[in-house]
Amino acid sequence: MSHERHNILNYKKKLYLIVIFRTNVDNKRMILPAKQQRSLDRINKILDTAELILEHEPLSALSIAKISVEAGLKRTSTYKFFETTDDIKLTLIQRYVETCNEVLSVDLQTHVGADYSRCLKNCVNSIIGFFKARPGAQKLILENTVSPAVTSSDLHKIAATILKHVEGSIGLPNMFNKTGVFLVITQIIFSILSLNAKEDNELTEVGLNEAVRASNAYLLSCLATPA
Repeated sequence: MSHERHNILNYKKKLYLIVIFRTNVDNKRMILPAKQQRSLDRINKILDTAELILEHEPLSALSIAKISVEAGLKRTSTYKFFETTDDIKLTLIQRYVETCNEVLSVDLQTHVGADYSRCLKNCVNSIIGFFKARPGAQKLILENTVSPAVTSSDLHKIAATILKHVEGSIGLPNMFNKTGVFLVITQIIFSILSLNAKEDNELTEVGLNEAVRASNAYLLSCLATPA
């Protein structure tokens, strides 16, 4: 087996363990075999520690050595699950995006938009609130100018949540590639918030307004195009 193939399989295994954890929390959490549970606990300890470091220090401070010390683990134990710091960043991005979507879904339950712009503003406000409450997510996803970055596959769930909110509040006419349209809308929102965070060192009203304006303009242009 090639080294690249080995890394891909290890990464999928880690994500599988994390998915088990994310979907079986609280009273719904399943009983796992002891060895698998220990692996899951260590993975989450590593990720929790990395997240804590990012809350107080720059992204450049994140390293296997520092995370291992802060987590109280041997460096070899950390390397068993994450061969590089980028592996940890990639998995943290997955976790952050999943949590962002959960926050967005809850927030939108109490908001109804009177028009497309209002619907999108509800969504952008929630996403901004998520990042402001989690400095690590803002540093890793919005302020990061190097790899790894958020991929379109990471954003599909958020795009689906935004689409559901717009359809539930106002409805949408028949349109070509609705799922793809809202994925682009989500990418527009994240791109503008990223630019806002990099230029102003924080998320501001300007970022909010520009994200809403640009995403709404794109949606209206798509609606004007015959299906």
